[in-house]
Amino acid sequence: MSKGLPKRSEDYSLWYNELVKKADLAENSPVRGCMVIKPYGFSIWEKMQAEIDRMFKETGHVNAYFPLFIPKSYLSKEADHVEGFAKECAVVTHYRLMNDPDGKGVVVDPDAKLEEELIVRPTSETVIWNTYKNWVQSYRDLPLLINQWANVVRWEMRTRLFLRTAEFLWQEGHTAHATKQEAIDESVQMMNVYAEFAENYMAMPVVKGIKSESERFAGAVETYCIEALMQDGKALQAGTSHFLGQNFAKAFDVKFTNKEGVQDFVWGTSWGVSTRLIGALIMAHSDDQGLVLPPKLAPIQVVIVPIYKGEEQLQTISDKVAELTKGLKAKGISVKFDNRDTYKPGFKFAEWELKGVPVRLAIGPKDLENNTVEIARRDTGVKELFSLEGNLADKVEALLDEIQNSIYQKAFDFRAENTTEVDTYDDFKKVIDGQGGFVSAHWDGTAETEDKIKTETKATIRCIPLDRKEEAGVCIYSGKPSAGRVLFAKAY
Repeated sequence: MSKGLPKRSEDYSLWYNELVKKADLAENSPVRGCMVIKPYGFSIWEKMQAEIDRMFKETGHVNAYFPLFIPKSYLSKEADHVEGFAKECAVVTHYRLMNDPDGKGVVVDPDAKLEEELIVRPTSETVIWNTYKNWVQSYRDLPLLINQWANVVRWEMRTRLFLRTAEFLWQEGHTAHATKQEAIDESVQMMNVYAEFAENYMAMPVVKGIKSESERFAGAVETYCIEALMQDGKALQAGTSHFLGQNFAKAFDVKFTNKEGVQDFVWGTSWGVSTRLIGALIMAHSDDQGLVLPPKLAPIQVVIVPIYKGEEQLQTISDKVAELTKGLKAKGISVKFDNRDTYKPGFKFAEWELKGVPVRLAIGPKDLENNTVEIARRDTGVKELFSLEGNLADKVEALLDEIQNSIYQKAFDFRAENTTEVDTYDDFKKVIDGQGGFVSAHWDGTAETEDKIKTETKATIRCIPLDRKEEAGVCIYSGKPSAGRVLFAKAY
């Protein structure tokens, strides 16, 4: 199989785009800026979704669903929010089509204009808080811990499959609480849930932090985030959790009577991750041969390729594979027996390597004679012969755990090697324009300085790390006092 992938070192962007397509993850749709997620790509999203949803439910959240369309007037109620999303909104103005009088298909019926335009949801805060107004009267109704799995639309001029598309899939949590501290605790908890998922399932190390005021979610008081580093030295925001204060409660008049019998506005949060996590997964781990998938999220964890001549050999191998597969599946390991007779083993090896299957088993006539199987790791390419007198299921289970940990460690080491502490603006620019990665530097805390650095270098403050040392310093740009270092990087 000719993969024809560009090398990451030569053209990282082209490598990414080609890999997404050649690995059968997604393709561009007829609608500009939108994508078709293909079955193999969607199966990765399903595994992500299942684990994240389980984690949500373990923290007491439940799922609901809210409308795709939002009345325009709702977005006008929270000034910062509408300003943040106004340029990205898709607007529905009419409710009917009609046949073109000139016989050229259909046209919009000019008499079918909506009394109020509808916005295709860019995010659901406004419609959800309008609904919560009817659900909350007393402290007994709180907290509301609700999530929805949905699609959203944000017009994007420059799109890239999974990373930035006009329509994408995500989850959005929206919670309401009786106290400020409870809402802050919820925001932090969900950031930690995202971090746990990223590190334990995606094998992707992340930095937990808060956004600068300029980078906050529109309408939020505080935005907590997890930031990851991709192999090209650019950062990617992998998840955000927002403390909304009482902003949306006041905009939509969501009040409750507390235990003392006094009315107050509820405190809110919202948080979400999207299909851009698939883009992060690809860019954090994959190589010039194709995808490298962590076993916990791989649609197929083990592929078995038979090597044979003639139907008789294939049948004998198939009988042995059926026995091996039964043991693997009993361990909860997903297995694919690639017995297609239209492709040779070499083609199959290359195809499954491209698709990132963590473990490949090859078995032929000599293996049957010797009671062995060849085991190959996708992450390192290392192969070994394994005697089937041992327990193959135990061996593969341990190997999958080892691969999961190894992939994480490799990404962790890469981030460590590409995180640089600087004290001058000249050194800052050299790193940003050179090796890239995370740059830890002092900042004076002003939006003016932040904006000037962004304009001059295209680097943004990715986050103010939660675990940063509080140390007095001098801003690399302005020379003014700084309370501590923040992480800068160029980003997706």
